[in-house]
Amino acid sequence: MAFQRNMDPKKCPMPVQDPEVRRSNFNEVALGYTYEMAVNEARRCLNCKNKPCTTACPVSIDIPAFIERVANEDMEGAFEIISRSSSLPAVCGRVCPQENQCEGKCVRGIKGESVGIGRLERFVADYHREHCTEKPSVPEPNGHKVAIIGAGPSGLTAAGDLAKLGYKVTVYEALHLAGGVLVYGIPEFRLPKIIVQKEIDNLKAIGVDIETNMVIGKVLTVDELFEMGNEAVYIGSGAGLPRFMNIPGESLKGVYSANEYLTRINLMKAYKKDSKTPIKHSKKVAVVGGGNVAMDAARSAKRMGAEEVYIVYRRSMEELPARKEEVEHAVEEGIIFKTLTNPVEVLGDENGEVCGMKCVEMELGEPDASGRRRPVVKEGSEFVLEADTMIMSIGTSPNPLIRSTTPGLETNKHGCIVTDGENGLTSREGVYAGGDAVTGAATVILAMGAGKAAAKAIDEYIKSKG
Repeated sequence: MAFQRNMDPKKCPMPVQDPEVRRSNFNEVALGYTYEMAVNEARRCLNCKNKPCTTACPVSIDIPAFIERVANEDMEGAFEIISRSSSLPAVCGRVCPQENQCEGKCVRGIKGESVGIGRLERFVADYHREHCTEKPSVPEPNGHKVAIIGAGPSGLTAAGDLAKLGYKVTVYEALHLAGGVLVYGIPEFRLPKIIVQKEIDNLKAIGVDIETNMVIGKVLTVDELFEMGNEAVYIGSGAGLPRFMNIPGESLKGVYSANEYLTRINLMKAYKKDSKTPIKHSKKVAVVGGGNVAMDAARSAKRMGAEEVYIVYRRSMEELPARKEEVEHAVEEGIIFKTLTNPVEVLGDENGEVCGMKCVEMELGEPDASGRRRPVVKEGSEFVLEADTMIMSIGTSPNPLIRSTTPGLETNKHGCIVTDGENGLTSREGVYAGGDAVTGAATVILAMGAGKAAAKAIDEYIKSKG
């Protein structure tokens, strides 16, 4: 069907909840494109022959092809193209940092704004979920078994790709719900859990088995998974061990890791009045860190009723690693940014509870190994920031349980599993790994890319054994 390209230099804005309304609820902030918006935005795509956007996608979605289908109002055709490469399109459309990947390579971004690729992926996935009644077909079994450790984005992606090839796949998840960081880490207002559950249901429909409350290293070991008839094991257990600054006062009441804080809210629904795992209702909250997790924790604290919420970050606004959209939403919701600031001590009252933190102001010096200017302490700049809750969001590392119970599994000094890089092969034959368990805390889409690469390598490995 012929249509006229939309040469508007700006992408169609995403409808959102009003900041004054949304900061007191956990409903999704971004409301999604309407049908007309999606078609109009898709027609901004030039359908480039060399597809620079696709080369920047960690799971290699044929982006121009699916967008061309949207432009032609063939939404199911668009979904079919996306599904060839991604098992979690509704998730990726919401939380993938497209601005640094596919949209960052979009030709339309040279003289204007890139095409809203992520927004279109989200629209297509949501449209399919709301309109398609057909159940996915179950692939023909090939007689081989594979075990997946961790039901996060990396493990689920590997499971989906292997199931589509006919493998009998069982996913072992430590928590009581599948989804990993998608359910315990990312807040409802960014990623509704009903969306995650639907994606998981789709995987179950094609034959993926998911066993929850299965802590590998305790209930079963990797060696025992092989004894059960699995021909390969994929470790996608993430990086759930929080890091702290090791400054005085971190053991006071009211100091949380961002992991614990968000897990209590997202997984345990601590914001509900009848929650069995309540969380402190704070007045003044300081979140240390500048990534997406820090934004999630700060915005969640605001929704929990905090009057003042601070992001305390030792570099400037320009160096914030969080997505631009998340920072903008945080600012709109009243989060206060205390940049070029670093805590040196958590202060407590007579009851052993947090009452503030001693901070120093920072200046940016010469670039460090990451290429960012190194923050240095500004002499004589010490001050006290009042807060009754402190949330540490300075990174995570893999839990040592799997590596300590798997003989011969090589890890590095950070506790991350060492692989060959390209295929996710570890030092143990038949054992593959990917996602945060290998890289440390990174993005959902990179974890998915690792799961996809490992699934391909596992298939080749099992076939090579005859």
